[in-house]
Amino acid sequence: MNDGRQPRAWAPGVFGHAFTALVLVTATMIAYRHVWHAGFIWDDEMHVTNNPCIVGPLGLREIWTTRAARYFPLTLTTFWLEHALWRLNAVGYHLVNVATHCACALALWGALWTLRVRGAWLGAAIWALHPVQVETVAWVTELKNTQSALFYLLAIASFVKWTAADASGAQRRLRWYWAALLFSALAMASKSSAAVLPLVLALCAWWTDRRLRDRVVIALLPVVALSVASAALTVWTQHLEGANDAEWARSLSERIVVAGRIPWFYLGKLAWPRPLIFIYPRWLVDTSNPVSYLPAVATVLVFFGLWLGRKGALRPVFFAFAAFVAALVPVLGILDQFFWRYSFVGDHFQYLASMAPLTLAAAAIVTAFQGLAGAGHRVIFRASAAMTSGALLLTLAAATTLQSATYRDVEILWRTTLAMNPECWICCNNLGVYLMATGREAEAEDLFRRALRVRPDHVEARNNLGNILARSGRTGEALLHFKRATEIDPRFSPARFGLGDAYLREGRLEDAAACYRDALKLDPENADGRINLGAALLGAGRPAEAAPEFRRALASKPSSAWAENDLGNALLQLANRDEAIMHYRMALEIDPSLAEAANNLGFALAESGRLDEAIAQYRKAVALRPDYREAHRNLGLALFKKGDIQGADLEIDAASRAR
Repeated sequence: MNDGRQPRAWAPGVFGHAFTALVLVTATMIAYRHVWHAGFIWDDEMHVTNNPCIVGPLGLREIWTTRAARYFPLTLTTFWLEHALWRLNAVGYHLVNVATHCACALALWGALWTLRVRGAWLGAAIWALHPVQVETVAWVTELKNTQSALFYLLAIASFVKWTAADASGAQRRLRWYWAALLFSALAMASKSSAAVLPLVLALCAWWTDRRLRDRVVIALLPVVALSVASAALTVWTQHLEGANDAEWARSLSERIVVAGRIPWFYLGKLAWPRPLIFIYPRWLVDTSNPVSYLPAVATVLVFFGLWLGRKGALRPVFFAFAAFVAALVPVLGILDQFFWRYSFVGDHFQYLASMAPLTLAAAAIVTAFQGLAGAGHRVIFRASAAMTSGALLLTLAAATTLQSATYRDVEILWRTTLAMNPECWICCNNLGVYLMATGREAEAEDLFRRALRVRPDHVEARNNLGNILARSGRTGEALLHFKRATEIDPRFSPARFGLGDAYLREGRLEDAAACYRDALKLDPENADGRINLGAALLGAGRPAEAAPEFRRALASKPSSAWAENDLGNALLQLANRDEAIMHYRMALEIDPSLAEAANNLGFALAESGRLDEAIAQYRKAVALRPDYREAHRNLGLALFKKGDIQGADLEIDAASRAR
């Protein structure tokens, strides 16, 4: 790194800047080519694909005025805009994230240039192509990382220009300051980890001026206020998400041990990025062993050692190390985060922090080769620098391409993660969910059982296992798992819905209705659960109570053919035949392949004396489902009434052979 007052070693013209920017962007886009057509993974569902603020019925107002904002309302706004443009086509989301990462690389180059750091372009290129960034760039949800980083870097560049501006140009100076404030606010609104900006801006001001002037401290006060507000929002939303659940509580000594270990873990991954794991094993913290505190002691000693040498040759190292640790403050494990239940570290957590050490490495490379130029070996310097830098960047790009291939689809990602972290219970559950959705239930069942062996109180895995058991007819075992899930977390509504489904399969209709009512208190907008409650009440001979449940379900899910059909059944039992016929017809409009609706419509028409229409509907039902016993029997009876004895005999015979 340069002293902030030294001239730059090389100042390319406009063409040179444009060409090197093009090279940087092109190399980064190519390195991430596997990501272009990747899909959604893990919590993309919560933040994008199933987020009511993105896909409806909520929207921009809720993003900015309610707890739905979480701690990144501006990023959610970007997702909202993307959804308006290309709905849920994952390609668009991935291209935006990759493009934003490229913009961050250019912004980093510009910030380093403003800070007069040696090897600014090389530092930006190493950071952009380093495989540790893959987790952020390939994960749609982590647009909050790339977007916040872009504004974070623009804030740094603007603030440094404000500190360096001549006092005579007061108006221009003021513009740079307001730009720094604006970009700081946008960075924190994109992700609250940018709340470290006051520390980083102070370090940058110290770097350029060799001291921290009073006017800089005063100028930072509004940024500090933004930082405090952003941090408070994060603590609040993490609390709502259950980050500080009692089962994950940690003592102060445990937090200190983890915080001391984290910087060295991340530096190790920057120096040797193998293996990179989507979810790393969660560390077992032994606070009774004095050795556990050594990383924390080493961090403090290194920091103060560099502080003592900050005015000499160690000045660049101190600046880089201080900026690195400052950027890690939100993810050192001191404060609770929901993610800590899976792991204390994640590659995406050092997206901002990695800039400082990688920039220091680039500056060291350039400085070493400039020594050759100073000794009169300018040609050798240029050739050696180009070859070494090129080889390094090609190696990093190849590693990034290889790493990004694991994100092509969710199954590859979870299988790769499990291969390197076999005890990852959340991976077992999430892969199981994917396999269950694609019809591979036997393998999914094994994964859910594997997750429960590692973590018996994992309520989602227990609930998912219960669903598989219930669907395969093992209702008794399914009930045990659903009941245990409700004991683990009484407010986990899916387990109560599952318990109701299992009772419904066993014909225990009153028990099923009671479970559905309890579940709907927790999740009143669950239309499928309300339909099942109506079905249980209808089966128990209570059509007057069932009908309102079906109507409420249709109010929130108007495209449910089953709700229309079941409402028709309730109305038919209440002798409201004409309205029942209307709802059967609506069910068939929604889903023309619903054989049950055609059969029920036929029955209602027959009851109304419209035998020819009834026969047409019965024929439609048996055409849709040739083994539909009730439809064959009803068609036979209708044909008998019409005097078609031969046709009636054939249908009654078909009914006897059907399941």
